[in-house]
Amino acid sequence: MAINLSTAFVTLFDAEVKQAYQASAVLRPAVRIRSGVEGSTYKFPKIGKGVAQVRIPQTDVTPLNVTYSQVTATLSDYIAAEYSDIFMQAKVNFDERRELVKVVSNAIGRRQDQLILDALTASSGTSVSNDIGGADSNMNVAKLREAAKTLNANNVPMDNRHIIIHANSLASLLSETAVTSSDFNTVKALVQGEINTFLGFTFHVLGDRTEGGLIKDGSNDRTCFAFHKDALGLAEGIAPKTEINYVPEKTSFLIASMFSAGAVAIDDEGIVKIVCRES
Repeated sequence: MAINLSTAFVTLFDAEVKQAYQASAVLRPAVRIRSGVEGSTYKFPKIGKGVAQVRIPQTDVTPLNVTYSQVTATLSDYIAAEYSDIFMQAKVNFDERRELVKVVSNAIGRRQDQLILDALTASSGTSVSNDIGGADSNMNVAKLREAAKTLNANNVPMDNRHIIIHANSLASLLSETAVTSSDFNTVKALVQGEINTFLGFTFHVLGDRTEGGLIKDGSNDRTCFAFHKDALGLAEGIAPKTEINYVPEKTSFLIASMFSAGAVAIDDEGIVKIVCRES
């Protein structure tokens, strides 16, 4: 293996990481994105509501006096790096480049997902009790209806609604006829054992994650989240990028992928926390 990598190889590796990252970052499409942020913070604008008034002829109009506020996302720096030893590379019978693409891109994707989950956890969104749909219950249609009802009451738009649930919650939900029956939902839930959309929500299913994931407390209560896309913001200072450098002291290539970003809840009225009791 040559010590000097060609520019073409570095470009190829970076392109592969970006492609894999976009596929592995599950929650990125579900939030507002602000790219190219300069500095360590970004302020998302938050505009209040106004009420129309009766128009009285030949009088001055009354301004709405809409309030303006800001919520701040603080950016943090992250890196996923691994060495590729030139001697070990000669002794393995697999494409190490391809494997390292998966490792660094998945690490970046999970970390950016966790930024979004942490922002949802820190929000003061309305909670749906685990007693909805049955005492100490796991995810069920009654909880989904209650979450949709809460968003509807807050006049949250019907489009671009998302929900994040754990794999255990998905298993519980798939046990309900209203979800799996083609009379109520698409047959995808029956054929593939997954849910794409239901009650206006786009589903995102997560498993256990080293980064934290959807946290479960000591009482086996796990908080899931239903929210509107515009209720959550992700500020990105450095988009995921990859560098490959040869380190002579290690006789290895250092493959490093990095990014800088921060997430924050913009509008708590567009976020619902759903408490699920797992058995």
